[in-house]
Amino acid sequence: MKILLSGTASDSHTWNLVYLRLFLEEQGYEVVGLGPCAPAELLLAGCLRHTPDAVVLSSVNGHGYRDGLAAVRLLRAEPALAGLPVVLGGKLGVAGHRQEADVARLTEAGCDAVLGEDLDALRAFLAARARREVPA
Repeated sequence: MKILLSGTASDSHTWNLVYLRLFLEEQGYEVVGLGPCAPAELLLAGCLRHTPDAVVLSSVNGHGYRDGLAAVRLLRAEPALAGLPVVLGGKLGVAGHRQEADVARLTEAGCDAVLGEDLDALRAFLAARARREVPA
């Protein structure tokens, strides 16, 4: 299973992406990284070029809601990516706590999961997706 990993447009936290990449590779996934501060247009181009099985977006700086919403809306506007699973994890806002209204809007816009900072939840989400791809 190929994962496209990216920071959100305003998130410059490179070490977090290194950690996530290592985590995903240890789980057996092939990882294509776009790096930090990836604008939504770069994410779209990366998805079309690399044809991943899922997208993992990371936000450490607290602007995940704003950047994630723009990214998922752009991805969902592309018919070829309509079924591509998109996961957003990390800090959604600067308030310091999870805003359920933000999670709901991200899900309505097309995020398949909004996970916060829980790597066990990411592992479970991706494992469930991988099981769907393996014929019974």
